[in-house]
Amino acid sequence: MVMARHLYSSSPVVDGHLLLEEPGFWPAYLADLSEGFLPEAFGSDAGDADVMLDRLQDPSAWPVFTVPLASGFTIVVHFNSGEEFTTTDYFLTHPDWSQDLVLASDDQDRIGPGLCWPELAALLEAPPGAAGVADPHARLLLLLPVLGDTAVPKEAVTAVVEALVAQGAPEAVEALARHLLQGHPMWGAEDWWFDEDERSWICEGDHSPRKVPLGDHLPPQRRAALEACLTPR
Repeated sequence: MVMARHLYSSSPVVDGHLLLEEPGFWPAYLADLSEGFLPEAFGSDAGDADVMLDRLQDPSAWPVFTVPLASGFTIVVHFNSGEEFTTTDYFLTHPDWSQDLVLASDDQDRIGPGLCWPELAALLEAPPGAAGVADPHARLLLLLPVLGDTAVPKEAVTAVVEALVAQGAPEAVEALARHLLQGHPMWGAEDWWFDEDERSWICEGDHSPRKVPLGDHLPPQRRAALEACLTPR
C-alpha cells in the first residue's frame, strides 16, 4: 500500500534534483522500463549507472523530485527505500489540498498508469518561475514511468528520442525510445478515452487510478483548475 506523502516527513527524504545532472542517472532511473538495453544506449557508462542506482535505492536517503505544473499543481516523484526493496511513488499535489492524489506507484499494489500521452505532452513546458524540474526533456523522461497508453502517436517517439539525445544519448536511439513508450512493466500500456461530460481522460487499466475522473471529489473550482492543467487545449 502506497504511503501517504505527509508520512514521509519522518523519513530520510533528500532533494534529488542535483542527481539529474550526475552520470548514469537516466539508465538507473528508467531501469525498469529499459530492460534489455545497456546503459550505453543512454550514452552512459555501466559503472556510473550502477552507482546511481545504489544512490536512488539508498535506505538512508530517499530522493524526491518535483515537476511543477500550472495553477500551483505539482507532480512529486518520491523514492521509498525499505530494508528489502525500493518503490517509487508519483503524487499529484496542490498546496490547498489536504490529501494528494496518487498517479502511480510500483509498490506491491501496482498503481498505474496515471497519464495518457495527450496529458503528458501538455505537461512538458514548466510554468514561468516555478521551482523544480523545468527542462522539458527532463520532465518527459522523469514522468515516463507514469505513462501507459496504447495510442501513442509518432510524435511521441520523436519527443522521447529528442529528450534522450538532449540528455546525452547517441542519436541512434529510436529503438530505446519505442521501448520506453510501451509502459511500465507493472502495468504496461492501456486504452484511454476522453469523457466529454467529465472533461477527463479515463483509463481502462485494472490497476489505474484513472478508471474514474481525476479529482472527481474536488470542489468545482479546483476540479476545473485541475482539468485545465492536464487537458491540452
